[in-house]
Amino acid sequence: MKNHFKGRHFQKDIILVAVGYYFRFSLSYRDIVEILRDRGITVHHTTVMRWVHHYGPLFKLLWRKQRCAQSQSWRVDETYIKIKGRWCYFYRAIDDQGLTLDFQLRKKRDFNSAYHFLKRPLKTYGLPHRLVTDQYGATLKAIKKLTREGCLHKGVHQCSKYRNNLIEQDHRFIKRQQVRSASYQSTRTAARTLYGIETMHAIHKESRKKPGLFGFSAYQEVDQLLAA
Repeated sequence: MKNHFKGRHFQKDIILVAVGYYFRFSLSYRDIVEILRDRGITVHHTTVMRWVHHYGPLFKLLWRKQRCAQSQSWRVDETYIKIKGRWCYFYRAIDDQGLTLDFQLRKKRDFNSAYHFLKRPLKTYGLPHRLVTDQYGATLKAIKKLTREGCLHKGVHQCSKYRNNLIEQDHRFIKRQQVRSASYQSTRTAARTLYGIETMHAIHKESRKKPGLFGFSAYQEVDQLLAA
């Protein structure tokens, strides 16, 4: 197992608690500092920020390696994220059970963004039996091209306002994080943070499908993710 904590000045358990809590709950960096201080650990909020930016993409990478589609009925949509005063677009895909398939932050909401985002889960999980999206023109154009390329079967795509409500409701978790989005000063740092938040959200949804006596633990989940 690769040591992802080599060279760090703090122990693995401290880092996992800090980033796990930040990705799971609507907390600021200074909130995490207070939580750690109550446990006798003194750390600066910029250190927590660096941990978040480092481990967010790593968690996403490890989660994607372990993720497998349980359903071939998908919902795809994008939501708005403000970064340094400008709107960017967070593309997301879930299945009909509400479990996360993929996500990606893009600067523009256009054909190229929709095409490249849709192509990745198709390569990862195979052809879906149903793909539900909104009626945005760029998305429809991307789906037509993917169909011509043989990446999608004809008749699979559906535009349904009501069937897409599932992912619209799932956006709310990301929307709650936008209280902190004023601190996003670049697409790079926003993506690193959002990837960690979305990965934790995906793991939490998967854990609810499994029977267990105890509740969800952000620390245990990220520890298991790194150990796999």
